[in-house]
Amino acid sequence: MINYSTNPGEYYLTRKSILQKNLLILQRKKTGFGIWRLGNILLVIAAIYFLSSFGWYYAAVASVVLLFIFVRLVYADLRNRDEIKHVNHLIKIQEDELLALQGKYYHFDDGEILKPHDHFYANDMDVLGHASLYQYTNRTSSEQAGEKLAGWLLSAASVTDIKSRQTAVKELAKNQEWGQNLQATGREKMISTGMQKRLEGWMKQPTVFLQFTMWKWLRFILPAIMLTVSALVIFDYLSMNTFYIFLFIFAVIAYQINKIVSPIHQQLDKTAEELGVLSLQIKIIENAAFKAPLLDGIVKTYSSDGLKASGKIKKLSKILDRLDLRYDMVLSAPLNLFLMWNLQQVLDLEKWKMNNQENIEHWFDQLAEMECLHSFATLHFNHPHWTWPDIKEDYFSAEAKELGHPLIPENKRVTNDLSIDSRGKIMLVTGSNMGGKSTYLRSIGVNIILAMAGAPVCASYFSLSHVQLLSSMRVADNLEESTSTFYAELKKLQLIIEKVNAGEKVFVLLDEILRGTNSHDRHTGSVALVKQFIKQKAAAILATHDIELAGIVNDYPDEILNYHFDVQVQGEELFFDYKLKSGICTSMNASILMKKIGIEISEKQEKVKSLK
Repeated sequence: MINYSTNPGEYYLTRKSILQKNLLILQRKKTGFGIWRLGNILLVIAAIYFLSSFGWYYAAVASVVLLFIFVRLVYADLRNRDEIKHVNHLIKIQEDELLALQGKYYHFDDGEILKPHDHFYANDMDVLGHASLYQYTNRTSSEQAGEKLAGWLLSAASVTDIKSRQTAVKELAKNQEWGQNLQATGREKMISTGMQKRLEGWMKQPTVFLQFTMWKWLRFILPAIMLTVSALVIFDYLSMNTFYIFLFIFAVIAYQINKIVSPIHQQLDKTAEELGVLSLQIKIIENAAFKAPLLDGIVKTYSSDGLKASGKIKKLSKILDRLDLRYDMVLSAPLNLFLMWNLQQVLDLEKWKMNNQENIEHWFDQLAEMECLHSFATLHFNHPHWTWPDIKEDYFSAEAKELGHPLIPENKRVTNDLSIDSRGKIMLVTGSNMGGKSTYLRSIGVNIILAMAGAPVCASYFSLSHVQLLSSMRVADNLEESTSTFYAELKKLQLIIEKVNAGEKVFVLLDEILRGTNSHDRHTGSVALVKQFIKQKAAAILATHDIELAGIVNDYPDEILNYHFDVQVQGEELFFDYKLKSGICTSMNASILMKKIGIEISEKQEKVKSLK
């Protein structure tokens, strides 16, 4: 057992070393099984050669025994190969996490296809896509879990659900081996939403055979007739012509059954492998024991009727495996002519369907829930110094200490504090270009998203009212909809204003608003918006270059909180410390930056600018 109090990097390195040693043992076993199988075949040949002189009975018995041993060796070798594959997946997980600790997390799925067209904050906060919060936290294996994780990051959970998830994540983080085992098993074959939809679609369709009682008897009567006829022909009680007649009749019956079975099979085709992985993952959950109510509830979901869900799913997978033999050109004809193979399997399918009508959706959903919790547990394990947010029901307060952006590597991350103690207090953040205003707002936003999803946050302390995050920071035009950047921003601001006016519990983050219009209209609009926020007792932070906007504090000294990011200038060089400071910014850097790229600015222009 590895000590969980160790550094995450040390843990992954130690576990990788242990797994690599286990892999060597398994690979030696694989070589041994190959030698044993070869030796077994040679023994069969030797038994036939040497024992046949004593009588074929002895040779036959020895051959049967040796062939039985050979089959056992084959199955043992297959299990060993599966274990090798599983250990390789586990080793890859350790390597992935070691890279993630170095800030290299781009090998995880980025959720690009899950990006919403319009959202309150998804684009501003880089929730989905390359180098996103989703990619940073995602450790899911199934498509269902990936979609659920995106949903968690795109909408705030209830206070009850947040606290429930926090408790579950804390417990899972202490059992990384278990979570990684679940994750590695899921990597065997991705469980897709397409497979689930096909399965659920089939479950909703009426049965074709079971609704007619005669098929329950014909599944036994028809094979019995054909096998009896075959036996009578072998022992010369019936002629071959009679056998051919029966063969033709049964071929017609088998053909008609196959026409009915074919569309059912096509609907469920190629799902057996995914169902096999689903069964294995659920079995891992069934065999676990948890104290957290959320985790314990998931475990109980899979045995609600006293039967294990993993066993039920494995049974379905095996039925579909047997039904796949209808594609086998060699076996399909004799199996269907003599045993009515397709009929046997489709009747078993329909019986399975009748017994599991209520379970399918829950099986997929609860596995997805567990995978999402494991993702957050890995985040917590990788960052043990991050804190658990205190979510309050009362609206509004926000306080954070040493708050940083989770996606910025720790050695480059600069942290800041946050303090807004009541509604109607608007925080204005002024500052020079590249000073850190946008990063500060995104640090707040991303950590709010994590907090509202039930995950730990990148801070030493974080307390926040339960809110819906709204932001306008990165607005783009839309050629397809003939929408300009300015109009796109107005549409988003309209949505924000509507929610603020409705008195909803929101927290608004705005960065350089109304940038698509002239400076006079921009200032006028910004002042009007701030006044409206104060009137409606909204909770908001605005970052701006407009120093004059900060002067509104003279009219609202109790409502406006002025902070800034500044820059130190030494000659033509700029130095940033990215630390939030009280008051209004007095140093700007635009003219220096413009000079650096070749724009000629006269001293007179600089003086006019400084006077302004």
